[in-house]
Amino acid sequence: MENLGSSIKKYALLIVVAIVGFFAINNLIEVNDAGEILVIQSLSGDLKVVYEPGPTFQGLGSVTHYKKSSQIYFLAPENKELIGTEDDKSLPVKFNDGGHAWISGSIRVDLPLDDNKMKKVHSTYGSQENVQNQLVNTNVSKSIFMTGPLMSSKESYAEKRNDLIYYIEDQSSKGVYKTKTVTVKELDPLTNEEKNVSKVEIVNVNGAPYRQEKSSIEEYGIRLHNISINDIRYDRTVEGQIQNQQKAIMSVQTAIANAKRAEQDAITTEKQGQADAAQAKWKQEVIKSKLVTQAEAERAVAELAVQTASLNKQKDILEGEGIAAKKRLVMQADGALTQKLATYEKVQKFWADALSNYKGSLVPTYVSGGGNAGNAGFNFMEIIGVKAARDLALDPTTRK
Repeated sequence: MENLGSSIKKYALLIVVAIVGFFAINNLIEVNDAGEILVIQSLSGDLKVVYEPGPTFQGLGSVTHYKKSSQIYFLAPENKELIGTEDDKSLPVKFNDGGHAWISGSIRVDLPLDDNKMKKVHSTYGSQENVQNQLVNTNVSKSIFMTGPLMSSKESYAEKRNDLIYYIEDQSSKGVYKTKTVTVKELDPLTNEEKNVSKVEIVNVNGAPYRQEKSSIEEYGIRLHNISINDIRYDRTVEGQIQNQQKAIMSVQTAIANAKRAEQDAITTEKQGQADAAQAKWKQEVIKSKLVTQAEAERAVAELAVQTASLNKQKDILEGEGIAAKKRLVMQADGALTQKLATYEKVQKFWADALSNYKGSLVPTYVSGGGNAGNAGFNFMEIIGVKAARDLALDPTTRK
C-alpha cells in the first residue's frame, strides 16, 4: 500500500509539473501568424514589436495581436427594420442642398511597419478594435461629413459620385479641407437657363488643397486606401426629389432627343435621296463605262485586223518578190535554160504537128543540080530546129 501511495504521488507530481510547464512555456513563447504584428509588453512595461511570423519569446509579458492590413466596413443592415439602430453602421452625410443620406462601404487600413509609430498606436489605442472604432471610423465619418457640402444630393447620386469617393479617402488620409462659399452661374437642367447658385469650394494654395487640420491617421503612420461605396441611402424627401428631377430631366432630354431625332430623320431622308440619286447616276456611269470599254475593245480588234491584213499583204508581196528574185537569179545563172528548152520543145512540137497535117508532097517535084537531095521534109525540120535553137541561143550539138 505504501508503494502504491508513493507511485500515485509521483504521477500526480509529474502531472502538476507538466501543467505548470505547459502554462509557463505558453506564457514564455508566443507564435506570430503571417499577416500579423505582435506588440509584447514585458513585466517592466517595455514594448517590443514583432513583424516576422513564427515563435518569439515573450517572457511572461502581455501580448497584443494586430493585423497588418484589414478591411473596415461601415454598412447598413440588410434587415430594413434594423436601420437606424445600433446594428446600423452606415455613416451620415448632409449635402449642400440640405439633403440627408447614409453611406455604406468599406476602406482598407494598413498599420505602420515602423517600431516607434506602432508603439505609439498601441500606447494610444491598445487594440485592433480601438484603432478601428476610435481612430479609423472617426476619421472616415468626419471626412464624409466634410465632403457633403461640396456637392448636392443629385450630384452625389450621379455626376459627382467619383468625386465623392476621392474626397472621402483623401480627407480621411491627409486631413479635412478648408472650404469657402461662392456664388456661381449654372444652367438649370429643366429650363436650360442660367441661375445663381451658392457653392462650397475647396480652398487651394499653390494648386493643392489647403487642410484646416492635419490627419491623425498620418500622425500614426497608418495608411487608408481603396475606399469603396456600396450604397447611398437618401432620406425619403431627397429620394423623391431625385427621382422626380431625374424623370423631369429625362422628359426634357427625351423631348430634345425626339426633336433631334426628327431633325436627324429629315437629314437622313435628304441624305438618302442624295445617296439614291448618286447611286442611280453611278449605275448609269457604270453602263456608260461598259459601253465605252466595249467600243474601245471592238475598235482595238478592228485596228488589229487591219494591221494583220496589212502585214499579210506585205508578207505576200515580199514572198512574191522573193520568188521572182529567185527565178531571176536562176535564169541569170543557167541562161534561162529551162525556159528556153520548154520553148524549144513547143516550137518543135508545133512544126511536127504542122508537118504531120501537111497533105502535099514532101519530095520536090523538080530537082535541079546534082547531089544527094535526101529526105527534103526532114531536112526542112532540121533547118527549122537549128533556126529555133539559134533564136533561143541553144547549142543543139552533142558534146563529148
